[in-house]
Amino acid sequence: MKNVFEKIIEGILACSGFVTSLTIVLIVLFLFSEAVGLFHSRVIEEGYVLALNKDNKVSELTPVQIKDVFDEEITNWREVGGENLPIRLFRLEDVTRYYTEEQLGASYENAGACITDLVERTPGIVAFVPRQFIVRPDSVHLLRDNTISLKDVFAGAEWFPTATPAPQFGFLPLITGTLWVSLFAILIALPFGLAVAVYMSEVADHKIRNLMKPVIELLSGIPSVVYGFFGLIVIVPLLQRVFDLPVGESGLAGSIVLAIMALPTIITVTEDAMRNCPRAMREASLALGASQWQTIYKVVIPYSISGITSGVVLGIGRAVGETMAVLMVTGNAAVIPHTILEPLRTIPATIAAELGEAPAGGAHYEALFLLGVVLFFISLLINFMVEAVSSGKRK
Repeated sequence: MKNVFEKIIEGILACSGFVTSLTIVLIVLFLFSEAVGLFHSRVIEEGYVLALNKDNKVSELTPVQIKDVFDEEITNWREVGGENLPIRLFRLEDVTRYYTEEQLGASYENAGACITDLVERTPGIVAFVPRQFIVRPDSVHLLRDNTISLKDVFAGAEWFPTATPAPQFGFLPLITGTLWVSLFAILIALPFGLAVAVYMSEVADHKIRNLMKPVIELLSGIPSVVYGFFGLIVIVPLLQRVFDLPVGESGLAGSIVLAIMALPTIITVTEDAMRNCPRAMREASLALGASQWQTIYKVVIPYSISGITSGVVLGIGRAVGETMAVLMVTGNAAVIPHTILEPLRTIPATIAAELGEAPAGGAHYEALFLLGVVLFFISLLINFMVEAVSSGKRK
């Protein structure tokens, strides 16, 4: 009977592990299935075309060039490989500048013919209009509408998913912002967390430890939005005064808030791991003439490196995946940061801020899911790096 019961328990545990692993795989596959559609989407907004005069030899433009043309940063076709001809922009709402209501018709039934005629007789024009308004496609030249490429996404330097006529889905500002904030958060949190863990485990007496441990563990239960308010009220104005910044919302403010949020996890896990070091190893080290600090550095920390690594990984996981606190104190600017004192935006903050507004199934929606995939791989890569470093130290 006992063996049967043990077999049942073993089977339940095996099933639990299988279901957990399968759930993780399915989550990743779901993210990929939703994200991969981005690379089947067109550069130009769906249902619209960019129409040029028949004599214009420019056949295609990159998303960045399209944006620069309509932002009037590129004003001559020569700058994009065409003839020396000024660019004339035309949007659908501009039609009343060229034609009267009588010419367009009471229900704008003649708008297509008018717009097509305007493109035919204007050499430097580029018209961003719905496809149905080009009634004679053979008489004009339509720019080639390519699909969004990997280069546009992962090497793109601008995130502007609502831009028209070509949304910008450059991940570079969001990836660099996430890495900057997470890196500095860990650089701040790890030394402090390790120092506090060493103090609580090896130096502090029982009364102080019993007082500090519940307080530190309580910090883990504070909602992230409370940390965000603390950062917004205390840390942001302080950084603005100390570094004489125009605005205090910056990557450094986000890093400090994340470091504070990661400290309880790092301290708790590291301190528990260090306290599990056998008493006999400490006594043997002291008996050989090592000081208390030498014992901590040469015996306790190497023995506890696996637990310390776990604490670091959990702390990094919270720093990389944190949303609300970072959204409140980093300035939420989707630009590539050059210093940690500049405003920036992270991947989790972008997903949280924009997912509710993105039309389901659209390119913007798919881009946000792809950001989730990127965030998953960033966390996975960081975990592998930490494990590799800790394995090297154990050897």
